[in-house]
Amino acid sequence: MKHFTYPAYRLSAASREVKIIYTGFLIFVAVGMLTIGLYQFKRIGATYELVAAYYRGGELGQEITYPKTFTQLLETTHFHAFSIAIVFLTLAHIFIATALGPRIKWSIIGLAFFSSQADIAGPWLIRYWSPVFALLQLFAWFGMWLGFGALILLPLYEMWGSGRQQLTGERKGKKRPHLP
Repeated sequence: MKHFTYPAYRLSAASREVKIIYTGFLIFVAVGMLTIGLYQFKRIGATYELVAAYYRGGELGQEITYPKTFTQLLETTHFHAFSIAIVFLTLAHIFIATALGPRIKWSIIGLAFFSSQADIAGPWLIRYWSPVFALLQLFAWFGMWLGFGALILLPLYEMWGSGRQQLTGERKGKKRPHLP
């Protein structure tokens, strides 16, 4: 974490060891995102009707579901609030160390943050207010996929891909100072 105290710290200038550690973390998060995505689309579904039925009760594919109870929503919210917060904080810190401009950085970070908040609030709104909020839930999932996907893929691209030179302005033959 001390690397983030350097004002000009960039992932492209990180040591190989740091890049490997960050890459390992980003791979773990990508696997987590893939598995939650598979769960969302396989277990719940990706339509307004299926999302509403999952939380409010009704037909969900070939089965009938009961409305989610207050305790079930509370348990899910508790788990997601803590886990998403930690993952978001870590991804955002890594992402800030890219050479992207501030406007792009804050747009992507904002998308990931606000879609995560909507994902946490969505089930409550669907269950206790209106099934219309199933649309919010679907948009939240899509926003999380875009936001968290960018928080994962763009740092990987800068650290290991050809984008490293493009994002950081490196030229062949010119070496940048190597930070610890």
